[in-house]
Amino acid sequence: MEGKASLLDNMIGVGDMVLLEPLSEDSFLENLKKRFDHNEIYTYIGSVVISMNPYRSLPIYTPEKVEEYRNRNFYELSPHIYALADEAYRSLRDQDKDQCILITGESGAGKTEASKLVMSYVAAVCGKGQEVNKVKEQLLQSNPVLEAFGNAKTVRNDNSSRFGKYMDIEFDFKGDPLGGVISNYLLEKSRVVKQPRGERNFHVFYQLLSGASDETLKKLKLDRDVSKYNYLCLDSASVSGVDDAANFRTVRNAMQIVGFMEDEVQSVLQLVAAVLKLGNIEFKPESRSNGLDESRVKDKNDLKEMCELLGIEQSVLERAFSYRTVEAKSEKVSTTLNVAQAYYARDALAKNLYSRLFSWLVTRINGSIKAQAKTRHKVMGVLDIYGFEIFEDNSFEQFIINYCNEKLQQIFIELTLREEQEEYIREGIEWTNIEYFNNAVICDLMENNQNGILAMLDEECLRPGTVTDETFLDKLNTICAEHQHFESRLSKNSKFLTDHSLPHNCFRIQHYAGKVLYRVEGFVDKNNDLLYRDLSQAMYKANHNLIKQLFPEGSPAKINLKRPPTAGFQFKASVGTLMRNLQTKNPNYIRCIKPNDKKASHIFTESLVCHQVRYLGLMENVRVRRAGYAFRQAYEPCLERYKMLCKKTWPHWKGPARQGVEVLMADLKVPAEEYSYGRSKIFIRNPRTLFFLEERRRQCLQDLAALIQKIYRGWKCRRQFLLMKKSQVVVAAWYRRYAQEKKYKKIKRATTVMQSYARGWQARKLLRQLKHQKRCEEAATTIAAYWHGTQARTELRQLKEEARNKHAVSVIWAGWQGTKVRREYRKFFRANAGKKIYNFTVQRIIQKYFLNLRKNLPSMSPIDKSWPTRPYSFLDGVHTELRRIFHLWRCKKYRSQFTEEKKAVYEEKLEASKLFKDRKALYPSSVSQSFKGDYLEINKNPKYQKLHSAVDEKVLLADTISKINRANGKGTPRIFLLTKKSVVLADQKTGQVKASVPLLDLASVSVSKQSDGFFALKLKEGSASAVKGDFLLSSERLIEIITKLYRLSAANAERVPLSVDISDEFLVQFKTDKVCVKFIQGSPRNGNSASCKRKNNRLLEVSVPSTP
Repeated sequence: MEGKASLLDNMIGVGDMVLLEPLSEDSFLENLKKRFDHNEIYTYIGSVVISMNPYRSLPIYTPEKVEEYRNRNFYELSPHIYALADEAYRSLRDQDKDQCILITGESGAGKTEASKLVMSYVAAVCGKGQEVNKVKEQLLQSNPVLEAFGNAKTVRNDNSSRFGKYMDIEFDFKGDPLGGVISNYLLEKSRVVKQPRGERNFHVFYQLLSGASDETLKKLKLDRDVSKYNYLCLDSASVSGVDDAANFRTVRNAMQIVGFMEDEVQSVLQLVAAVLKLGNIEFKPESRSNGLDESRVKDKNDLKEMCELLGIEQSVLERAFSYRTVEAKSEKVSTTLNVAQAYYARDALAKNLYSRLFSWLVTRINGSIKAQAKTRHKVMGVLDIYGFEIFEDNSFEQFIINYCNEKLQQIFIELTLREEQEEYIREGIEWTNIEYFNNAVICDLMENNQNGILAMLDEECLRPGTVTDETFLDKLNTICAEHQHFESRLSKNSKFLTDHSLPHNCFRIQHYAGKVLYRVEGFVDKNNDLLYRDLSQAMYKANHNLIKQLFPEGSPAKINLKRPPTAGFQFKASVGTLMRNLQTKNPNYIRCIKPNDKKASHIFTESLVCHQVRYLGLMENVRVRRAGYAFRQAYEPCLERYKMLCKKTWPHWKGPARQGVEVLMADLKVPAEEYSYGRSKIFIRNPRTLFFLEERRRQCLQDLAALIQKIYRGWKCRRQFLLMKKSQVVVAAWYRRYAQEKKYKKIKRATTVMQSYARGWQARKLLRQLKHQKRCEEAATTIAAYWHGTQARTELRQLKEEARNKHAVSVIWAGWQGTKVRREYRKFFRANAGKKIYNFTVQRIIQKYFLNLRKNLPSMSPIDKSWPTRPYSFLDGVHTELRRIFHLWRCKKYRSQFTEEKKAVYEEKLEASKLFKDRKALYPSSVSQSFKGDYLEINKNPKYQKLHSAVDEKVLLADTISKINRANGKGTPRIFLLTKKSVVLADQKTGQVKASVPLLDLASVSVSKQSDGFFALKLKEGSASAVKGDFLLSSERLIEIITKLYRLSAANAERVPLSVDISDEFLVQFKTDKVCVKFIQGSPRNGNSASCKRKNNRLLEVSVPSTP
């Protein structure tokens, strides 16, 4: 009945918020939640798309979906991001209108994925061809490169964009892509040197260490261990579900597709490695003769490797970290840097090096994807930028991000109202003024060239004298005190003097999305963003082409004494350029919302979504759209959808569509003030009117469905009757044929039976005759055979009798001859004399063998392997068996001497052999040592009486050990007690219990392969004993301690045996920090004993003397 579907069909909730009735914040959120629960993540506000992040894959981005939304009206299908992308692309291609797609939302809301979906849809629907496909591939592959260098894992998002990106995609007159231009805004370069807890640095550092080959890492002088680099956070070194090695290969492939040369890729990787090396450079103070402190590099190895990577003379860079040269006209003043200033200079260099590398990457990508044709291009811009940010601690970064969002909100309202007004004028509808909040006053407060906050911040940074964050706040309090959107505790406005929610070192701005409290600390430093000129000049001297491009100000020929522009000035200028660019294009909006902070599917946190709805201004957007007419539709689809409501228009209207709609509305008696007629569309003022039409349509569809069902059922019954009638005739004819055929077959079968009986009688008669004849012949043959057999057997008996007689004669003769011979020789030789002599000889040899064996038996020691040699080879088996029996008897006698206590010691020795033999170098020296257990005689020594009374159970082992301090690696003496249920550490002097750990809380024990006595007791996560972290201990009796621990855990049926990990490198949890303990062979400070040294916050290094 209808050729096309509609947004209003099978709608879950309300697909377009403009039609929401009644309109309130609660109903708005309820509608979002209802659609989210049914996997409807897209909702419209007019032409604006709201996108909810589902945190899982949905089957709504298939090639079939792309074809479904291709060349379809925006409201024709259910809300989808493809509908907006298709509308923008068709407007650009068919109407020659430049487009821009603005994607906003907070971190984790899905902005980056939304921009990828838009670009992939446009790539799928535009033209094909070798050159076009190459351009599309380059545009799409620029994303992995920028994500690797500009994205990082945060607590809100595992792939958070830490920069704003605007891409202009250029098309020809046919709508095929020609190229693009990327602009980046405000890279969060402070993340290079410091990351919040639970977050990571930029992806590329981890991808390089995980995915690069060993040869590449060797060239870059890097180690695959993340813990060796101070700029990389150990807490989140790996992300669940993210394969850094595979992503590194993807980035390398993407760089190749975009057009990077191999030497350019190597240069980029060298700079990334240099940043990591830069973070490992540490400084120490050194006093000068004038009493001032001067910084010096502690360990120059990382500095040396960094200089080799970048081709810089080590002395030049080392001096730049220790001195700063200030130039004023013709004068130069060199001052020393203390340790704090040296660390500031190091971090400033790392941030500038990485941010300039990122800007170079964007420029290089633009050079590859830039359109080559000189003709005018159609442009579609995609903006992916930070959303409005309100944190507990807001600083300079949040201020300029919110400034950008104020400008975007301003242009959003202006362009939305302008679009409404243009459509009303185009359709001939009277324009009514719409009341809305104009945030131009807030933008003026922030960007005014005279009294704006950014202007005053620049002025404060550039003026001579002492400049601090407090002086900047004083200036704001003086100039902005009377502004209605500015609040400060120290301003002249007396109403904030008693506002305790407003600290003295903060100011508050009432943004369109709500009030935001900014802490003024760090505003001046972050706005200055200074890099000492000495460092720029040192970088320019590098024998590395890319470094020279990144630091052009370091060239002696381009010395400029002017201060570089501030960060705020640069961002304000770039935002101004962006706003002017957006105003020349037709805007399309995607508002991304994060449903929860847990990054989990099917969870809708109402308070979080409400907060985002407010600061995105979505309710304001709905009100602006509804201020005029809430719904509009072209006459043709409107008539097509509702023509069944009027008898005059149903089923076909032959006149113009507008007249048909007028007849329809008049017949339905809709009040005239509820709608207006435009030139090509009908405008409906109130959603209730639209829902009235939909309800009438639904009822009418039910009536029409019943009518169609009735007609169809009648037609079906008549068709069934005629078919049955025709079938009855066919069945009757086939039955008659079947009956005649069956009768014929019966007669034929009877005839065949009679014939077979007659033929059988004749055949049996003939057979009897033949059988009688054959029996007669066989009888004659049998009689003849029997007669011949009888004759043959008689002759055979005669022959056998003759043979027996001849043999008997021979035997008798032989017997007689033997008797005569025996009688003649009986007196000289006895028949059995040889056998007796043989037996006597053998018995004498065996007797002599046993007597000699008795005299030469070995000692009773079980380890004695000697045994007398055998005299004759025929005694081989007996000799071996006697040796085995003797050894078993000797072992039994030896075991019978053992006491129960001695048996337990040998069992422990056997267990120690299984655990440590050939695995730890300390084990051979422990074999000769007896396992005494109680070395302190804690039961007898009065010094430990108090400690003995504090331990209720029997002490299995008591010894003095060293507990390693994680701050400096030094050992503290402790008394180590081991009972059947717990491990106790006590003070050596006072005997006071410092720690008691149940054995059930022990997860594993870690030791090295070397000859040291260090071992770590690792506790189970979540146990009560794990609050203070694991224990790193040292003892000369390490083998005995761990053997007893292992035997106790193995004897406990409630838990699995204790895991003993033997490795030269393992992690130890100290409270909330994980520290890597690494064992190396070297020359310890304590002579022949191992020594521990703290290298950095994440590494303890144990030097073990080399084994000869």
